[in-house]
Amino acid sequence: MSYNTFGRVFRFTTWGESHGPALGAVIDGCPPGLDLSEEWIQPFLDKRRPGQSRFTTQRREPDQVRILSGTFEGRTTGTPIALHIDNVDQRSKDYGEVAKAYRPGHADYAYDAKYGFRDYRGGGRSSARETAARVAAGAVARAVIPHVRIRGWVEAIGGDAIDPASFDADQIDANPFFCPDPAAAARWETLVDAARKAGSSLGAVIACEATGVPAGWGAPLYAKLDSELAAAAMSINAVKGVEIGDGFAAAALSGEQNADAMRPGENGPRFLANHAGGIAGGISTGQPIRLRVAFKPTSSILTPVETVTRAGEATEIATRGRHDPCVGIRGVPVVEAMMALVLADQMLLHRAQTGR
Repeated sequence: MSYNTFGRVFRFTTWGESHGPALGAVIDGCPPGLDLSEEWIQPFLDKRRPGQSRFTTQRREPDQVRILSGTFEGRTTGTPIALHIDNVDQRSKDYGEVAKAYRPGHADYAYDAKYGFRDYRGGGRSSARETAARVAAGAVARAVIPHVRIRGWVEAIGGDAIDPASFDADQIDANPFFCPDPAAAARWETLVDAARKAGSSLGAVIACEATGVPAGWGAPLYAKLDSELAAAAMSINAVKGVEIGDGFAAAALSGEQNADAMRPGENGPRFLANHAGGIAGGISTGQPIRLRVAFKPTSSILTPVETVTRAGEATEIATRGRHDPCVGIRGVPVVEAMMALVLADQMLLHRAQTGR
């Protein structure tokens, strides 16, 4: 059995491959009567679109979305919403060597082991190209939760982190790195350029915050808001780690340091800290939801790496083609989309159970 669907009430299924004719998503469970148009979805796809700077892959894809079903006169009908995005700039000839040998760090061998064959052109279904469909679906999810603001940014590239004291939200969209620290963005230009020219790649850490989520979304045990967010983030290509709130740093704190102390407030408790990342017992507290995601370095690199052929013979491989020197940069809109998809689903689950 293959799993290509995510969500419980608000569900989406992505389809398509990196070098196929098109890719897209089908969304089911979206409430009727919401304003939705291609013009609403497109800006989110433009944020993820490749080829916008020298720091990303130079594959030229307009990523123009078409809504094929599920809307009438600009509003959702409550029926499945089909989204379609054409692939227009494939270069399958760049992957001749990949057909013969496995790229270390990629899903090449794992796909062969599972299915007995694989689409080697750009990684097929395992390519990060699939995330365009997630971003389109995430735009629909945002229409379900318009009162929630979701904002992501890059916190570190190649181990070089921003200075939290220099955080400026206005800078996030002012540079090609989605970086809130202009000094760090300037350093990253040199860092990523060096990796690209060396035929190598770098990892990154992305942070994402959602504000406007009321207290009460989520559930104990098997539908915890934080476990759903972790599953959503871990499903993104190249993600190898997820933290909610303080994450691993919480293990170094004492109980009193980690406690999110409360005082009386006008509309419920007023929290003095947010170590828990806005979630307690799997349920939102009304505080900002905070998520951090670690992206590994791009596995497709020009530097030769030892590997084996499909026949089991020792060889080396250098991956030609057009690839992101730091895939985490374009991961920001993808993480935002997965946050939106989970929160839309959790809102509908909460409404179904409690009537609120």
